[in-house]
Amino acid sequence: MPVNQQKSYTLKLVLLGDSSVGKSSLVLRYVKDQFDEYRESTIGAAFLSKTIKYDENTTIKFDIWDTAGQERYKSLTPIYYRNANCAVIVYDVTQLSSLERAKSWIDELQRQGESNTVIALVGNKCDLDSSPVIDSNPNVSHSINWIIVTVKEIWITKMLT
Repeated sequence: MPVNQQKSYTLKLVLLGDSSVGKSSLVLRYVKDQFDEYRESTIGAAFLSKTIKYDENTTIKFDIWDTAGQERYKSLTPIYYRNANCAVIVYDVTQLSSLERAKSWIDELQRQGESNTVIALVGNKCDLDSSPVIDSNPNVSHSINWIIVTVKEIWITKMLT
């Protein structure tokens, strides 16, 4: 009887988007299952990792780069999305302007990023009392996966795993 060979993969994942859309909160919820209502803005970028068991014989380690959303750090982001296997672009569903800038991130990745990078669009903050400006399809390319979430709720962890 053949022995099942263990397989292990490491994938680079980068988060992009405007300042204060919830990128760091999304990563914190996914990696540590925590939420902090009053997070400081990321300076430059932050690095976290998470290893998941994909199936009985396979583990996947995500090396996650959480980039700063402030305009003054925009010139640094190509360093982080270079060679990324996956890019998660986050926008605030209560701010139409953040969706428009998220679409510009998608355009930039498609022009300058790796051709095989998987791109996902995440609309965040659907829990806020203010009415969401974008509460349905964000009207992006069919090749882009998208979801609208709140990182305050625990179910986001299950959706990303």
